[in-house]
Amino acid sequence: MSNTSLNTPLADRMRPDSLKNFLGQKEIVGDNTLLRAVIESDQLPSLIFWGPPGSGKTTLAFIIAKKTKSEFEKISAVSSGLKDLRNIFKKAEKNKKEGKQTILFVDEIHRWRKNQQDALLPYVEQGYVILIGTTTENPSFEITSALLSRCRVFVLKSLTEKQICKIIKNAVKDKKKGLGESKIEITDKIVESIAQMSNGDARTALNVLEYLAFSRPKNSKKSLKITIEDVRQAFQKSHLFYDKNGDEHYNIISALHKSMRGSDANAALYWLARMVEAGENPLYIARRLVRFASEDIGLANSRALEQTVSAYQACHFIGLPECNVILAQAVVYLAKCKKSNALYSAYTKVAKDVAKYGNLPVPLHLRNASSKLMEDMGYGKDYQYSPDHDYKEKQNYLPDKLKNRKYL
Repeated sequence: MSNTSLNTPLADRMRPDSLKNFLGQKEIVGDNTLLRAVIESDQLPSLIFWGPPGSGKTTLAFIIAKKTKSEFEKISAVSSGLKDLRNIFKKAEKNKKEGKQTILFVDEIHRWRKNQQDALLPYVEQGYVILIGTTTENPSFEITSALLSRCRVFVLKSLTEKQICKIIKNAVKDKKKGLGESKIEITDKIVESIAQMSNGDARTALNVLEYLAFSRPKNSKKSLKITIEDVRQAFQKSHLFYDKNGDEHYNIISALHKSMRGSDANAALYWLARMVEAGENPLYIARRLVRFASEDIGLANSRALEQTVSAYQACHFIGLPECNVILAQAVVYLAKCKKSNALYSAYTKVAKDVAKYGNLPVPLHLRNASSKLMEDMGYGKDYQYSPDHDYKEKQNYLPDKLKNRKYL
């Protein structure tokens, strides 16, 4: 590797420079997608890329920069302000007079205050600039409605472990931009471990890989063999490592579930933290809590389902590490709730009857007589309208074969 490449972070060196080499996000930039078409035709509208860290938002912007014939201006919402914007606007006005388009890339646009976002609006509206913004936060809450209405929002997903494994292997092999000259020995299992603990973030995976590569003593000619212990230390989670696809993963989620069922809030919090601190996907945990709310609490406290669905939504737009306390609130709430598995048991019984008896006919009085023929056949005959009987009518609502069957 050249000195220049050594001084550039591995994640930047390995950044794809074309859609052909871009991994993930097939739903939005795969073959025959609208976004891919407008990028390749250089006919972009203003765009907002919303997704978790390391999902490829900035990379997509750089691919556009390389592809476009427009003037490409980059600015960071973290370190730039109105003065920087005004300078870009002057260039954009000059470019438009000369018949050239300007693309303004704003990294972490959610960090800009309302007045900064408002300053963008007339220039986007009048076509002086095409805006490309990236954000890890929900644009509906963090970007002004006026600006958002003039942009197309594309949602990027966390990369899969398989995709991150491929990115890591490419970096290890690449002699020009990656670590191909570094004589690194790394097994598929270690690659999978790094991918797993990166939690869908390609940048984190490459940063850890680079850190491990730099652990070799200077001027050493020996190959560097990376071990699982090296990976644990690099992530600073040595005692928390567990295989998300193996027994420990299922053991711990089972322990969480049973601790909540047993109303032990302290134990439930412990097992929750074991998963969160080890890098488990918070949305996976939140989904399990939603299920628990109906399976183990049900009508004993119908607010439990509201709590867990809200927790899932909050985790979705906040993400780690901030969503840890949201999961903790939901877990403690569920553990302390009164429990009932009546709904779960009832549905199990119903499902058995459906499987056993098949398509039992609907009683005639419950059928809707939508034609004269149906009325003549007895559809709806003798049906008792509940409000007319103060909801106390004696009427069979089950198929005749299951009359008087009790599930609850």
